[in-house]
Amino acid sequence: MGVIQRQGIKNTISSYAGILLGFISLIIIQPKFLKPEEIGLARVLFAFSSLISTFIPIGVNNLTIKYFPHFRNREKSHYGFFGFMLLFPLIGFLVSTVGLVVFKEFIIAQYRRESPLIIDYFNYIFPFSFFLAFGSVITTYLISLFKTTVPSYLNDVYARAGYIVLVVAYYFHWLTLPQFMGGYVGVYAVQLLLLIIYLVKIDSPSLKIDWSFFKKQGMREMVTFGLLLSFASIAAIGLKTLDSVLIGKFLPLSFVGIYTIASFIPTIIETPLNALDRIVTAKVAHAVVENDMDDVKDVYYKSVKYLSLIGGLLFVGINCNITFLLALVGKAYEQGIQVVWIISIGSLISMFGGANTSIIFYSSKYWQGALLLLLLVIITFINNMLLIPRFGINGAAMSTAISSLLYTAIKFFIIHRKFKFQPYNVDTIKVIGLITLCVGLNFLLPVFDSAILNIALRSSVLGSIYLLLTYLLKLVPEFHGYLPWGKK
Repeated sequence: MGVIQRQGIKNTISSYAGILLGFISLIIIQPKFLKPEEIGLARVLFAFSSLISTFIPIGVNNLTIKYFPHFRNREKSHYGFFGFMLLFPLIGFLVSTVGLVVFKEFIIAQYRRESPLIIDYFNYIFPFSFFLAFGSVITTYLISLFKTTVPSYLNDVYARAGYIVLVVAYYFHWLTLPQFMGGYVGVYAVQLLLLIIYLVKIDSPSLKIDWSFFKKQGMREMVTFGLLLSFASIAAIGLKTLDSVLIGKFLPLSFVGIYTIASFIPTIIETPLNALDRIVTAKVAHAVVENDMDDVKDVYYKSVKYLSLIGGLLFVGINCNITFLLALVGKAYEQGIQVVWIISIGSLISMFGGANTSIIFYSSKYWQGALLLLLLVIITFINNMLLIPRFGINGAAMSTAISSLLYTAIKFFIIHRKFKFQPYNVDTIKVIGLITLCVGLNFLLPVFDSAILNIALRSSVLGSIYLLLTYLLKLVPEFHGYLPWGKK
């Protein structure tokens, strides 16, 4: 248990360091050192490659998380499980490569009018998706070995830091644009190499597969499970990347760059939810297996309560300051103010859902979660196709918010129907009222010429009011005993 706790602390530090680097990169460095269309180019290539790389493993990542414990045996090299894993991305990469070659002209045609720069760098998608896919497979294998710290560091810190270095080098003309984009792909190539070196050092994986042992474990069931959840993984990444990919079809790349900066800011609201998921997933999975529904209920109710309250505070802090923050970033990016507001609403809705994803995907209803994600990605695609031409980047934001609303609502109904859980009460109404009050008070505060002064004023005043009312309304009375005046 001590090892798990230590790795959990290290992973948390790595995650928040990555968030800080991401903020510095996207809000401070990239808008100053890159043109919006250059940010857009990098974003579209990454989004497209991420989408392809999610298909390439053909579900082996989900399969590994669930079934590797049955194969764990260091003396027997885990019966060649690593070699078995690699078969999936090798086949997936071959299939995806053929697909990209066959449909290359069709894909390029979608960008020829508004974003022709993408055409020049289309072939970068092949190596980019390869490195991302195999990196995710090896990372999953390392996680199954309970070696999470190094993969987390490489993903959260190294990749972002490497990109910042490339941006600075390009700004000072040490790199041309093709070299900059090649270096961007190269960052993930080096990451994959480092993961391989680390894996060989700690585990000495074998490529020799013990087929007789695999057959005893029920290969058909394993592969079926992996394939089903692979669709869920593709859908999940699709929900995060379709907006950027489709904006480039309808609008110039500069708008993708503006959207990239603006849409990053609301992700801060969901950071506590992502952190919580890493903590409670194992607990929920264990409780479901043990049929300890009281434990699952406790996790669900508390997660809804705390995350809605924290999400509300972050929502107020971000949106009441966004006009002044984007003014500091650059005038062109002020077009993203409404994007931040719209996506923030979707992120806040997700926070009000609590740990609902873990409860669904680690219960007998995981197939419903997978089908739900597939349905949502179709809805998101249709919404983007309809809304972006009419409302521009605000349309992409609307599509994202609608998906968050539908996803959260349907997960609530699945859980309520299956487990009869209903975590919302009068405190939920108080939190919504508190958020509304602080947003309203924002418009009564004075506006100064200094953006920094405006941010400082609103952060201090509205933050203090939010926390004070949280205390007075007794929304988290269990923490009152930790306050100096609450101690006996």
